[in-house]
Amino acid sequence: MDNKIIAIIIAIIVIVVAGGYFLMNNSSDTVTIGYLPSDHDAALFVADAQGKFQENGINTKLVQFNNGGDLMTAMASGEVDVGYVGITPVLSSIEKGVPVKVISAAQTEGSGIVVAKDSGINSVSDLAGKKIATPGEASIQHMLLTYYLDQNGMSIDDVKVSAMKVPSMNDALKTNNIDGMITFEPYVTIAEENGAKELIDSAEILPNHPCCVVVASDKFIENNPNETQKILEIHKEATEFINNNTDEAAGLLPDNIVSDVELEKKALAGFPLIYGLDDSYKQDVMDFMNLEVDLGVLKEPISQDKIFWQSS
Repeated sequence: MDNKIIAIIIAIIVIVVAGGYFLMNNSSDTVTIGYLPSDHDAALFVADAQGKFQENGINTKLVQFNNGGDLMTAMASGEVDVGYVGITPVLSSIEKGVPVKVISAAQTEGSGIVVAKDSGINSVSDLAGKKIATPGEASIQHMLLTYYLDQNGMSIDDVKVSAMKVPSMNDALKTNNIDGMITFEPYVTIAEENGAKELIDSAEILPNHPCCVVVASDKFIENNPNETQKILEIHKEATEFINNNTDEAAGLLPDNIVSDVELEKKALAGFPLIYGLDDSYKQDVMDFMNLEVDLGVLKEPISQDKIFWQSS
């Protein structure tokens, strides 16, 4: 065979192999992590800012979502591998058959009902007929509002609820387009700094309630057990760093969430950041799940093995 033809064949083979290698290392090896614009996801932000994923050989793509329902929809379609998201949309997705598992806790509590200073709302009964914004029906904040009203002999139908992007809520509150909102940190603290008042903290509505978790698709876990374990270790290290260095950690959070570091320090110190899946935490989630069934948020109970990843 002519040497020129042999050279051309070799060149083609090299190009094909190189192209395949490029595609493999720029698509399948990238872990897409979804998150919300919330301090509840602080461990993710700190780990990313400190370069912990890269140090462990994990290429990541972080994608922000407006609410947990949107994030879980993206997980259901395979667009997201791992997510930092509220337990309520996770449970709703699992109930619908979305193949995902909770792989770690992220934090508890950390939300609040905030009302305009001149809204005339001073108690739960004053919420009747008022315009209250939530991040959406699939959010844990909407569920907490439902529970709070139910515990006080009221219904979610007694208030005028609207879904709204969380970063937009404070402006809507200041311009009196809404009377109040139930939201997560740092937006509770931001609202208070702007003159609004917190009617009640979620720690008072339902003490020690689970909130955000780290969730992964079954496909990602099955195909990437080592990476899944590394992500858990990174999450643990970042959480411990925040708990031991809250002021320093506040400076590592994205300034597109809140640019005032002093305000961020206050917000970040206001709720527990945790990690892992011990028996006590699992029971808290199961109790919360049963509460959602009682409220009609879920149609029927979900077994523990469908919710949590059992790591080896």
